[in-house]
Amino acid sequence: MRHRRKTVKLQRKTAHRDAMLTNQACSLIEHRQIKTTLAKAKALRPIAERLVTLGKRALTAEETKDAIHYRRLAFAKLGSSTLAQRSVKTLFDTIAPASAERQGGYTRITKLGQRFSDSAPMAYIEWVDSPRESSANAE
Repeated sequence: MRHRRKTVKLQRKTAHRDAMLTNQACSLIEHRQIKTTLAKAKALRPIAERLVTLGKRALTAEETKDAIHYRRLAFAKLGSSTLAQRSVKTLFDTIAPASAERQGGYTRITKLGQRFSDSAPMAYIEWVDSPRESSANAE
């Protein structure tokens, strides 16, 4: 039985799946929007939302000097590559403050239809409170 087994396997081994979702999370943070298959976007959403929650907790922990703890937790999830370092900095400096008032639902998945080659359902996953959108609305 699959009771309490929530992980979508995506037809990959655990290490490959974790590495792929970590790389996609870094790409989502860096590019603000990525195009991927619908199944991968749905698997990426909880990871991305947990990272934003870490960033929001770091904002409230600035007063108690515990913000470094949340950055280290983000590094533990994203790894220690240069892309991960840039992603954590972007996450904590721009994305988390932009979502500070939101109680959840930081990402949006937009279905695109099927890919031509193999008919896989495609989707965009993006931040709801994207800093690019907020600067465009201000003008």
